[in-house]
Amino acid sequence: MREEHHMTKDILFIGYPKCSTCQKAEKFLRAHGCGAPMRDIKAEPPTADELRAWHERSGLPLKRFFNTSGLKYKELGLKDKLPAMTEEEQYALLATDGMLVKRPLIITPKGILTGFREKEWAELLS
Repeated sequence: MREEHHMTKDILFIGYPKCSTCQKAEKFLRAHGCGAPMRDIKAEPPTADELRAWHERSGLPLKRFFNTSGLKYKELGLKDKLPAMTEEEQYALLATDGMLVKRPLIITPKGILTGFREKEWAELLS
């Protein structure tokens, strides 16, 4: 019991409750004894500072933090605009709308992942 509490306390899980992939990720977390609540990415979007910190820690390309298949991304024509933007401009843009951010996101002391790939999440939680 103690380990579950410890594990949950150190994990930030961010998703969109209506997103089927986020629901799958939440089921996966529960099955692995992680009770971290889902922070609603639309109601409580990540700030530019959070995004900067996560990006730096993750070792992932910043583009991986964008929801490239989302309507908003396509609407804003970001595929063509992102390459010309600075990282600071990209963090600021991501912070304007949670729906621009790739979900689900899991932030743990061991690492950070965007999107749900069961094998990667299992390794991160082991």
